[in-house]
Order: sequence, then C-alpha cells, then structure tokens
Amino acid sequence: VAVLAGRGGAGASVFAAALARTASQVTQASAAMLIDTDPWGGGIDLVLGSEADPGLRWPDLMLQGGRLTYTALRAALPHRHGVTVLSCARAGGDIDPAPLGSVIDAGSRGGVTVVCDVPRRSTTAAETALACADLVVVVVPADVRSCAASAALARWVTTVNPNAGLVVRGPAPGGLRPRQVAEIVALPVLAAMRPQP
Repeated sequence: VAVLAGRGGAGASVFAAALARTASQVTQASAAMLIDTDPWGGGIDLVLGSEADPGLRWPDLMLQGGRLTYTALRAALPHRHGVTVLSCARAGGDIDPAPLGSVIDAGSRGGVTVVCDVPRRSTTAAETALACADLVVVVVPADVRSCAASAALARWVTTVNPNAGLVVRGPAPGGLRPRQVAEIVALPVLAAMRPQP
C-alpha cells in the first residue's frame, strides 16, 4: 500500500504508520513493514517513536538492487509495535529506486504487508513505490484547498497506478461530504475518518 497526502499536513505519515501497526496486529507479530520514501519528511521512525532503536536507516543500507530475503532485511532494521521500519535520515537526500524496489519486493515475497509513506513530489523513488503498490491511498482533509491540491495530485498518481482511492479526513469546515470530495478529486472514497493524532 502506498500512502500519500493530498496536501501538506494531511496526516498521511501518521495514517501510514497506523495502517502498518494495524496490519501487524491483525495478522501476526512483525507481519508488516513500513518504508519511508519521503526524504524530506523528517523520518517515519519519529512517528513510531523508534528513532533511538538500533538498526539501519536508508543512508546505512548499501544496495545496488537485486534480490533480498525478508528475513535478512528484518534482522537489519528497527522494529516497533510489531512493524519493521525502514526510515529516512534527518538530513534528507534522494532514495535510489532500485534498492527501494528490492526492499518492497523482499517484503512482498516475505508475505508481510508493506506500507510506503510516499512524498507528494514526483521522484523516481515515489513513482517506484506507487507502481509497486496494490493500492494507493491519498489522505485528503475535507476542505476546498485540500480538494484542489488533491485533484492535481490524483492526475499524477493515476498515471502511475490507477488503483487509487481516498481517505477523507474531517472535520469539514465548509460542510464538504466525502462523496463531494470524491467528485472533486475524481477518486473513490475508501474511508472517511475524524482527525486522529
């Protein structure tokens, strides 16, 4: 699952972390992997509170592509709340799409739920995460500005992966309903929710 925000501050990173935690709890311990593909997001490990946990982050992972085993990958990465986490560093820097594809493939072949936190910016890594996804989730607050930004983003997303939908996050200050948000953005609603920090 690739998760991205329809606009900045929509809560996509928090949603991606919650989705990975839920997938792990529903299936079995450590049955989910959360991959940070947003080098400008400050690090998904901060969302989970695992920033001090031992293990590799993207800058430490020396891959050229090829096949990995999930067992080896899991052993090298931090774990928190039953989720194996591959986070970006605080310094930023682009993620190479070949290693990203190998990591996603290792998790998929390992039988775990793989959740990618994807930036709103079109990069080769972002497009790799989107293309590999069975489902792309766009988190959009229920306000006019967010709908306008999400509609522009949806055009890019659906050119890479047409299997995309919305998680509409309230409150709706102008009274926009999830159905109306879907009409504006031109993507189906997967779920509607209240804000949950």
